[in-house]
Amino acid sequence: MKKHLLTLTAFLLLTFGMASMACADVVKLTYSNFFPPTHIQSQLAEQWCREVEKRTDGKIQIDYFPGGTLTKAKQCYDGVVEGISDMGLSVLAYSRGRFPVMAAVDLPLGYTLGTQATRVANAVYNNFQPREFQDVQPMYFHAHGPGVLFTTPKPVTSLADLHGMKIRSTGNSAKLVKALGGTPVAQSMPTSYQSLHKGVVDGSMNPVESTKGWKLAEVVKFGTRSYPVAYTTTFFVVMNKDKWASLDDDTRKIITEINAEWAIKHGKAWDEADDAGKAFFLEKGGQFVDLDEQEAIKWVEAAKPVIQEYYDTVSGNDFDSKAVVEFIHAEMQKE
Repeated sequence: MKKHLLTLTAFLLLTFGMASMACADVVKLTYSNFFPPTHIQSQLAEQWCREVEKRTDGKIQIDYFPGGTLTKAKQCYDGVVEGISDMGLSVLAYSRGRFPVMAAVDLPLGYTLGTQATRVANAVYNNFQPREFQDVQPMYFHAHGPGVLFTTPKPVTSLADLHGMKIRSTGNSAKLVKALGGTPVAQSMPTSYQSLHKGVVDGSMNPVESTKGWKLAEVVKFGTRSYPVAYTTTFFVVMNKDKWASLDDDTRKIITEINAEWAIKHGKAWDEADDAGKAFFLEKGGQFVDLDEQEAIKWVEAAKPVIQEYYDTVSGNDFDSKAVVEFIHAEMQKE
């Protein structure tokens, strides 16, 4: 009897020990994202988590926190640096002045597609390797399609129409609003709906996808096709630097491969979401208006100081700001 008990005890200890070792090999990560769980960009981020788990055979397990439930949009980056979350997805423009090299991507350079803007964002990072990200490990970047003007009280087809209107905007889009004669109001996207609904602001600078992704078509009436000065907004996906360093080489290689795939997925999703946003906006009774040729030229001229300010503001940094913009122009021409 004692022999059987000893055998059983040894078996249980061995089983428990093996289970403990298996658990010890699992790396648990947390991922913070401000997009609501129903937004396609949030869904893609969660799919990234599941793909990492799959390709690492469960060695990596990721708890995903959408909707700003772990860290809010503006606190996300610092949250990753400080270890509040191991990973985070948010907007570079919410930390104005902190990312001078990558800020060039958001300039009003006339973007036409999210795939184009996403390709440019990753190319800029890969080419210049900016020191501004030295406190994290970047996974990849993505950027939305052309950011244009949406308003509620009246359509805007000229600079005169825009004069004095309060427009929700962030980063370089806020500078663009000011250059065009509007009054920028700095607000993150999650607060936009209520501000537009209550009349706190008269409009918003955002991609067409936001009319559906953030339901803004319910609170804006007019969309100005201001494509000649269309900007983008760059989104980052970063990991805590120490956490990244703690992963083995094979795991880092797998994640790097997935990153390259997912950047492309995000860019395509932005374009598809723009198409869906356009349809949703029109369905809700929204109306698109155009700039005539002469007016478009005026908007481009009015926006030039935004680019010049970028040159002047970052001229003291350890990189050539004009070279960054020239690089972007060249990348925008590629297919």
